[in-house]
Amino acid sequence: MDQDTVFKALADSTRREILDLLQQQDGRTLSDLDAHLPMTRFGVMKHLKILEEAGLITTQKVGREKHHFLNPVPIQLVYDRWVSRYAQPFTNKLAELKYQTEKTMSNTIKHKYQILIQASAEKIWEALTSEEMSPHYYFGTVIQTDWNVGSPYSYEGERGTLLNGKILEIEPPHKLVQTFNAQWEDDAKAVGESKVTWLIEEEGAASMVTLIHEDLKDDPYVQGFFEGWARILSSLKTLLETGKTLTHEA
Repeated sequence: MDQDTVFKALADSTRREILDLLQQQDGRTLSDLDAHLPMTRFGVMKHLKILEEAGLITTQKVGREKHHFLNPVPIQLVYDRWVSRYAQPFTNKLAELKYQTEKTMSNTIKHKYQILIQASAEKIWEALTSEEMSPHYYFGTVIQTDWNVGSPYSYEGERGTLLNGKILEIEPPHKLVQTFNAQWEDDAKAVGESKVTWLIEEEGAASMVTLIHEDLKDDPYVQGFFEGWARILSSLKTLLETGKTLTHEA
């Protein structure tokens, strides 16, 4: 997902409208999107294909239907490259990523991200599990755990514990499932426990990283979680591909 492809995908007003529809309600089907757009079903499919190739949406098959999810990571990468370096810190609010996520039958929500990183699955796994590397992409915090199923883990920083949880599944270097308990402030703690899944699949010399955050309460506060994940994944990609650490202004 190079940035030229992202810019070209965003240049079309219909594709921007599709992203707006997913921002309003994530996880829409083709039929749902088709009902909101003045064009043929085939036309909508062509636009969805371009958005998916640019990494701006991800898909998931549910039964016979394919659900489409807004993926903010490429937009975060564009922001990191072309906006944050030139903008004053106070202008960051203009580029905040705000979107709705899929609501399940149990009234919880989930979101799915994907990003292609030019690194092997082993290198990405090393970054996810390394105490030395985690501060460079995870808001300056150090991951602490013994990496066994059932063991606790936490991200520790200068201000204390950022979040903690338990290791549910671990299959190096392709799958990691954890519970997720935000700890950085009282409102974050009140959201309660959710689940995060990391999936890493090699594609030639690169690897597709998929992150799924689910079982979240339908609470406006969790919108901040999604922006945080976009920044983490953007920073992880930059670290592994360039060796540089991104600095995100608060």
